[in-house]
Amino acid sequence: MQKNTAKKIDTNMFMIIISLAWPTMLEQLMQTAVQYIDTAMVGSLGTSATAAVGATTTVNWLINSSISALSIGFLAFIAKSLGAENRELAKRAVGQAVLTVMVVGTFFTVVTLSLSGVIPVWMQVKEEIRGIASVYFFILYTPMLFKTATIIFGTVLRAAGDTNTPMRIGVIVNLINVILNFFLIYPTRPVLNGSLIIPGAGMGVVGAAVASAVSIAAGGILITVILWRHPNISPKGQKMTPDMQILNPCLRVAFPNMLQRFGTSLGYVAFASMINSIGEVATAAHTIANTVESTFYIPGYGMQTAAATLAGNAFGAKDGERMKRLAKMFIPIEIGLMIFSGGALFFLAPTLVQIFSSSEEVITLGSTVLRMVALSEPFYGFSIIIEGLMQGVGKTKEPFVFNIIGMWMIRIGGTYICIRMLGYGLVAAWACMIAHNMFLFCMFLLCYIRGVWNPLYVSQKIG
Repeated sequence: MQKNTAKKIDTNMFMIIISLAWPTMLEQLMQTAVQYIDTAMVGSLGTSATAAVGATTTVNWLINSSISALSIGFLAFIAKSLGAENRELAKRAVGQAVLTVMVVGTFFTVVTLSLSGVIPVWMQVKEEIRGIASVYFFILYTPMLFKTATIIFGTVLRAAGDTNTPMRIGVIVNLINVILNFFLIYPTRPVLNGSLIIPGAGMGVVGAAVASAVSIAAGGILITVILWRHPNISPKGQKMTPDMQILNPCLRVAFPNMLQRFGTSLGYVAFASMINSIGEVATAAHTIANTVESTFYIPGYGMQTAAATLAGNAFGAKDGERMKRLAKMFIPIEIGLMIFSGGALFFLAPTLVQIFSSSEEVITLGSTVLRMVALSEPFYGFSIIIEGLMQGVGKTKEPFVFNIIGMWMIRIGGTYICIRMLGYGLVAAWACMIAHNMFLFCMFLLCYIRGVWNPLYVSQKIG
C-alpha cells in the first residue's frame, strides 16, 4: 500500500515537473528561432548590417543577465512563501517586485541611452559602422522599463507555478518582432513574379531595432496587465514603498547571483575577444557554434526553472522528504534530456553549421567544437539542475564562487595560455570551455553528495 502511495506521489510530481518545464522550454525555443530568423533577415542586408546589430550583443547579455539575477531573489522568496501557504506575504513581495521594476528599469534606461554613443567604441566596432550601431542600440534600449517588467514579472509568475503565461507572451512578442521585421527592414517589393506587391519601409538596421523595441514594449505591457489581474499574486492594493523585511532577503539571494552573471558575462566578452584575435575563420566558427549550441541547452534551462520553483515551495513547507524526492526525480530526467540533445548535436553538427555558412573551413571547425561540447552536455545538465534547486532555496553564494572560479581561472586563464602563449586555436579554447563545465559538474556533485544544497538536510548526505 505504501509502495503504491509513493508511486502515485512520484507520478504526480513527475507530471507537475513536466507541466512547469515544457512552457519554459517552448518559450526559449521560440526566442532561439526568432534569433535565427533575425540573424538571417538582417544578414540579407550585408555584412555591415550584421556587424552593426551584433556589435553590442555581449552588452545586451550583461544588462539582461543583471536584471534576471535580481528576479531570482523574488523567485526564491515568493516560492517559499507560497510553499508555506502565506499568500499575503507573497503578494507583498510582488508589490516590491513592481517597485524594483520601476527603479531598475528607469536606471537602466538612463544608463543605456546616455552611453549608446560610446558603447560601440568600447566594443572596438569598426569606425564606419559605429554610427548605425549606436542608433540600433539607442532604439533597442528605449523600452528598457518594459524589458525589465517582462524579465522580473515573468519570473514572479513562474515562482507562483505559472509558466504558461510567460510562454504565451513570449510567443506573441516574437511574432510581433518577426512581422514588423518583414515590413520595416525591407523596401516595398514584388513577389510571386510581380503579381503581388509587399509594402515595406526599407529602414534596414533601424527597422530591425524599431521592430524589436515595439515587440518588447508590447510584451512588457501584456505581462503587467496579466500580473495585475492574477487571482493569487496580484500586487493590486500593495504599498509601493520599500519594504526591507522583503527586500533584504531578496537582495541577499539576488546579489551573489547578480555578481555571478556580471562576472560570467564579462568573461564571455574576454573569451570572445581572445578568439577574435585568432582570425576570421575562428571567429565565424565560434559565433555560429555558440548560436547552434544555445538551442541544445533549452531542455536543461527549462528544467532548471521548474526545479527552482518546486524546491522553493518544498523549502517553504519545510518538507525535507519532498526536497529529496525532487532531486532524485529531476537529476535522471535532466541527464536523459541532455544525453538526447547532446547526441542530436553531435550527429547534426555539420548540417546545423551549414545553415549559417557555406565556407568549408568554418563548417569543419564549427562542427569539431560542437561535437566536443556535445559530449559534455549530460555533465553540464547535472550542474544546471543542482544550481536551480539551490536558487529555489536561496543558496546563491556557492554557485557564484563556482562559476567565477570556473570562468576566470579555467576558461579565461586556460584560453589565454593556449592562444596567447602556446599559439593554439579555437579547438583549444573550446577545450578550456569544456574544462570549465566539468569543473562545475564536480563542484555541484560535491554539493549534492554533502547535502549542502538542501537547507533542511544540510548535515546529511543525500543518497
